[in-house]
Amino acid sequence: MSVIAEFRVPPTDFELGRVLSVEGMSAIELETLVPVGDSTVPLFWVYNSTRGSFVERVQRHPAVTDVSEVDEFEDRTLFTLDWDANQDHVFRGISDHEGQLLSATGTTDAWEFELRFPDHDALSEFTAHCEDAQISLEATSVYNPTRADAGPWYGLTDPQREAITLAVRRGYYDIPRGCTTKQLADDLGISDQAVTERLRRAIVALVTHTLVPSESES
Repeated sequence: MSVIAEFRVPPTDFELGRVLSVEGMSAIELETLVPVGDSTVPLFWVYNSTRGSFVERVQRHPAVTDVSEVDEFEDRTLFTLDWDANQDHVFRGISDHEGQLLSATGTTDAWEFELRFPDHDALSEFTAHCEDAQISLEATSVYNPTRADAGPWYGLTDPQREAITLAVRRGYYDIPRGCTTKQLADDLGISDQAVTERLRRAIVALVTHTLVPSESES
């Protein structure tokens, strides 16, 4: 059975963390990894950062060929990064041990990874690989998904994941609420009603794929 593990890694311990260094209250969220030829190009969001200084800082890194802005919103910017990933032991370890990157976010203090491996042996080999590379890997959670058909995002579609992640980040579920569905709708470029329905479906998918037993288990 596959296993999902969550880790904290200091930004200075792996190449991408050193490349995508942030300052102050800025944060980075890895959106996806796009294969291009023999390389892997990260697509990532940068939150609450001065775009000019961030781009200049990234471009100064010797492993970076180019960093390009893809899209821009009020509080976040989407970038793509062309870089030499050969020296990144974390991502090499994920690939070599059949891991799947589910999420990755970075701040000035640490990067938090959520990874799926085919079994506990593969996870152990990955952690040993990181220890050999002198990477400080702190496991914060290790568990088996409750349903085999959960998929990489527990049944969430990409739009549902985007909506519910933004809602949590903006404090929509806080008391008192940190934002309204209207504000979420403006950020997502959809209607207020569409946001409400997207969040409803996202919650149903999460509960179905994490808390409700499958027919084979009942």
